[in-house]
Amino acid sequence: MQRGGAVIEYNNVTKTYKKTFTAVKDINLKIDKGEFIFIVGKSGAGKSTLIKLLLREISPTDGIITYNDQDINKIRKRNVSIYRRNIGFVFQDYRLLPKMTVYENIAFAMEMICCQSKNIRREVPLVLSMVGLSDKAKYYPDELSGGEQQRVAIARAVINKPETIIADEPTGNLDIETSKEIMKILTEINKRGTTVIMATHDREIVNHYSKRVIELKNGTIIKDIKAGGYDDEPKED
Repeated sequence: MQRGGAVIEYNNVTKTYKKTFTAVKDINLKIDKGEFIFIVGKSGAGKSTLIKLLLREISPTDGIITYNDQDINKIRKRNVSIYRRNIGFVFQDYRLLPKMTVYENIAFAMEMICCQSKNIRREVPLVLSMVGLSDKAKYYPDELSGGEQQRVAIARAVINKPETIIADEPTGNLDIETSKEIMKILTEINKRGTTVIMATHDREIVNHYSKRVIELKNGTIIKDIKAGGYDDEPKED
């Protein structure tokens, strides 16, 4: 169902706002196809900026970001939406459309890129089955638990078979057991070849799954460990 992941590279990337506040500085980072990466750090460490840069919501002050060898800052504005089709996004607060059913929320993502109706009818049931919500297709978001809403959000993120999934605090509003269910789904998506980049504060999840960990502090990478963990208390300089 999934395509292969993407190679993503940050080369000497710095982002400064209003010439006074540097959100990230001299970031050098390569993410290989099919990796699962945790990006961790305290609030204000630079996690959101790294994500916004990759999504081309903002541009770097210095440096280059490439996606499959393409300098994303050279993508014309009118083509940014096409570039973003390679990336599925999962938000902490789900961001489902309240007046649409579960089925319609997922189908809408396909309609936005002009998929044929027959393809929508084929693909939506498949992703609903993958996230364990086949029986909730006709439900509305306010009829679902938080964990179920997040599963819908994941289904919506993967429906167009992106090369990369970015999950920004996807378990932040969920209890421990529900968080485990979400992590199981993300892990399965990763096993199919999709690159998964997950920003999180959840030390328990990071330490349990032993994936690559990128830790940020004051806008710089202070740790990059394959099959790493997240210390209870980050060491002070």
